[in-house]
Amino acid sequence: MLIRTDFPHTVSVMENVVIPLKDGTKLAATIWLPENSAAEPVPALLEYLPYRRGDWTAPRDAQRHPWYAGHGYASVRVDMRGCGDSEGVMLDEYHEQEQADGVEVIEWLAAQPWCTGKVGMFGISWGGFNSLQLAAEQPEALKAIVTVCSTDDRFADDVHYFGGAMLGIDMTSWAGTMLAFQCRPPAPWRVGENWEIMWKERLEALQPFSEIWMDHQERDDYWRHGSVNEDYSKITAAVMAVGGWADPYRNTVFRLLENLESPVQGLIGPWSHQYPDIARTPGPTIGFLQETLRWWDYWLKDIDTKIMDEPALRAYHQDSVRPATNYPERAGSWLGLEGWPSTAVGRSTFNLATDLRSLALDHRQHAVVDTPQHNGADAARWFPFGNASDLPPDQRAEDGRSVIFETGVLDEDINLFGFARLGLRVAASTARANIIARLCDVAPDGSSTLITRGAINLAHRYGMDRADDLTPGEFVDAHIQFVAMSWQIPAGHKVRLALSTTYWPWIWPHGDRGAVTIDAAASELTLDALDLSAIGTDVRFQEAEQAPALPIQPGPALPARPEREVRYEPQSEGWTLTVDPNYGGNRIYPDGLHFGEDALESYFISDNDPLSAKAESQWKISLRKDDWAVRIETHATVTASAKQYQLCNTVRAFKGEEVFFEKTFEKNIDRTSA
Repeated sequence: MLIRTDFPHTVSVMENVVIPLKDGTKLAATIWLPENSAAEPVPALLEYLPYRRGDWTAPRDAQRHPWYAGHGYASVRVDMRGCGDSEGVMLDEYHEQEQADGVEVIEWLAAQPWCTGKVGMFGISWGGFNSLQLAAEQPEALKAIVTVCSTDDRFADDVHYFGGAMLGIDMTSWAGTMLAFQCRPPAPWRVGENWEIMWKERLEALQPFSEIWMDHQERDDYWRHGSVNEDYSKITAAVMAVGGWADPYRNTVFRLLENLESPVQGLIGPWSHQYPDIARTPGPTIGFLQETLRWWDYWLKDIDTKIMDEPALRAYHQDSVRPATNYPERAGSWLGLEGWPSTAVGRSTFNLATDLRSLALDHRQHAVVDTPQHNGADAARWFPFGNASDLPPDQRAEDGRSVIFETGVLDEDINLFGFARLGLRVAASTARANIIARLCDVAPDGSSTLITRGAINLAHRYGMDRADDLTPGEFVDAHIQFVAMSWQIPAGHKVRLALSTTYWPWIWPHGDRGAVTIDAAASELTLDALDLSAIGTDVRFQEAEQAPALPIQPGPALPARPEREVRYEPQSEGWTLTVDPNYGGNRIYPDGLHFGEDALESYFISDNDPLSAKAESQWKISLRKDDWAVRIETHATVTASAKQYQLCNTVRAFKGEEVFFEKTFEKNIDRTSA
């Protein structure tokens, strides 16, 4: 990592900038500017988030916004309405208000005397989502975006549903996280005496997001809003789409390359849910800021940086590795494809009865899948953040609980690249059922490394926008598309397909435990495979570089505990998974703010009872500076009966040691399909 201070432009910082909106609400921003921008206006780059520029993202902001300013851009970090130091309240993720405000922010930036009138937008995760969403709004000034770890389909590829099945893990934990985040007050040293009124307004407007998300178990108009795949033609700005093979949002890169009419480039590395220049596993990092600078210079300054001469898709092709929960440096190599779909990628199809081997087949070539409820304990984190325990461990235990189909020992390498697809002929013993499919690389010693996975809630077999119960015993067709992959399976290994009916806590089980029968002779696995001789491999990047880090000091250490722990009680057949998301713990900022953060998730299920499932998320956040102190405690739980989900969310906010706000939210939601 190179730390740069010798920028072409001297950088000045405008703190606590107020951006007025038409309805009178004021948004808070920090703007890094080249000092000569008043005389020589520059394009603006916008990052627009709910995560508080004053503390939570401040370390990451310091790495990139001064860097962009030092290279001739106004780099702007805006707190969304109701977040950080901005006025108003936040009603939901990707709300219509968020997008309307964003359009106004872009127009405001373009009109500033230090701006040329051209704006770019970038972001990871939430910021990547709303970069795409705002591009679809077509503000005239927005010419190009860089969207990292994002989705074009909010129902198919986010933290709520997977294959139409409800996510037990992030539906609860991310909603719990956002509940805690929504409760944080603005900083009085930035907004003044009005901070307490603003805080009270936020707290009184609270609604746990899980209540909203779980009330939409089909892909209805709620999810269509903000899903740019509803009409790709609305995006006219140039798009650089970036993903990581260890991140769940990587499908988006392929879909944008295939469907956008505007200029588009794709970049996929081995990374987790991080910017590609941040040294969090898996590596290697790349000179991402330099690469995006080539993009901005081309589209916002009309400089021919040759960025558009690069292959349309630059991807890190991953070598086979032994299973591990993190890889500091992921083995593999860079390659370039001229587009997607690619003529360098072919498909191989395997019939589950005749081309793959399985010990589960009976004389009719049928296999019965009925897995224990705790299957999925080795699924690992939904969106890996780069922590030591984030990636899936050896899958042998999960494989043993599943029904497996596998190739023989390979005579030659297979370079999987793109998608795996599974067409199944199935019959269930219950009206509702899930099928989860995992694809694994099995080494000669028997170790099993997860390559990719997919799922289908069979209630959505005819479409994600509808719910159709099964007729028990009646065979139906179902289709699974796995999450995108890049993986070289070497000669001497085997490819394994593992099927299960449960995957806790990723997927919330239906109310009735039942079995699914697979008609193997009528079922096929299709794999995308790459011909390496047909593509370019001369893809190179500069070494990662950033602006100097924010000098943050560690605060008091939290009690020692594992990031991830699985506990089994044989007497009750109960399994409990506890997770510390490890977002950063306690720290002290340069302005004297003491920021405390302690979060813990837990997931319980009993092996023979799908209705025993329980998910919990607990947060404690404290903020203290001089004689000002506040703290927040939240607790979110989800349980279910056969017909309904039960949600309970509690919030306690303290000003000093006095309770400032306290409320419990309870809601039952009908299980319409999930």
